Amino acid sequence: MLPEFPFLAELVALRRDLHAHPELAFQETRTAEIVARELARHGLAVQTGYAQTGVIGVLKAGTSTRRIALRADMDALPLAEGNTFAHASTHPGRMHACGHDGHTAMLLGAARHLAAHPDFDGTVVFIFQPAEEGEGGARAMVEAGLFRDYPVDSIYGLHNWPDLPVGEMAVHTGMVMASTNRFEIVLRGRGGHAAMPHLGADAIVAASQLVVALQSVVARNLPPTEAAVVSVTRFHAGSAWNVLPEEACLKGTIRSFSPEIQDRAESAIARLAEGVAAAHDCRAEVVLTRCYPPTRNSAPEAALCLEVARDLLGKEKVHANAAPSLAAEDFAFMLEEKPGCYVWLGNGAGTHKGMSPCALHNPHYDFDDTALPIGIAYWVRLVEKLLGKA
Repeated sequence: MLPEFPFLAELVALRRDLHAHPELAFQETRTAEIVARELARHGLAVQTGYAQTGVIGVLKAGTSTRRIALRADMDALPLAEGNTFAHASTHPGRMHACGHDGHTAMLLGAARHLAAHPDFDGTVVFIFQPAEEGEGGARAMVEAGLFRDYPVDSIYGLHNWPDLPVGEMAVHTGMVMASTNRFEIVLRGRGGHAAMPHLGADAIVAASQLVVALQSVVARNLPPTEAAVVSVTRFHAGSAWNVLPEEACLKGTIRSFSPEIQDRAESAIARLAEGVAAAHDCRAEVVLTRCYPPTRNSAPEAALCLEVARDLLGKEKVHANAAPSLAAEDFAFMLEEKPGCYVWLGNGAGTHKGMSPCALHNPHYDFDDTALPIGIAYWVRLVEKLLGKA
């Protein structure tokens, strides 16, 4: 049975306030101020400005030297909100479309409850991280000395998951999320008059052929037993209706679960770009950027989190064999430094006007406040399990 949290209504209001005031990567100043205020109000030691806008709260009980860390991300996305409810974004072009407002609120709720009921023996480090959405805030915190300044035995994170109903969780042993990497390909031809294409080298035609050719990277260059994704997400070329532009630019993402598959995908992309460009009398410039590594749970910590989740929700409500996602998460940088576990918390599929399920990064997405007490209870039970009194 879930515990009751008397401050839940207050926390819902806080979560909705965060949703109404979204802030982008490394700009989370208002959010950080609220987090620091709430942590200090409940007696935690607080450090602000960590990796620019990160906040650290520390809560100690008893005499044990055991130390664990819990992490939530705070940033929003550069996306125009499509919702019209009262707590919709007040900042055009920005919204909490990934539920980080809920993550922040849940971890604040856990800190508040544990400060009032310190039924554990050890130290909990609450990490409120900036810039998860593509800007590597976790890496920035690690590079700033996070685990030197706050040495911990293990670290834990979670993400709301619309594919799971509220009241369910998923805990993976091993791989949870894929790596994310970027490619940018510039095809350079010879510009000219659109009425006389034979006098130029058409970069748009070459780039269009390359978009199709890149679909063969996974299908024809990687083992069919390996999961990977190559997606072209941007195509920029030209500025006038009667001019063949000098160049066309393609950008996109590569997702995989292993460095070996990543290497093979990158080699195939470079080879295809050069070949297609040459076939159209163009030149190709390829830039490949490694962003986030795969997110991999350590087995002992995953087993413990699975036990906690099942004790909380019941065995039938916790999935231990869910397929990993080809989405990515910069919590991976923290898991490269410390053992730990990253779980999925059901947020419900939701719909917009009875249409398709409202997924993460959708302009009509909103965190389900009925998941707040479940996330808080999970954090509390995890702390009590890891740092239980002798």
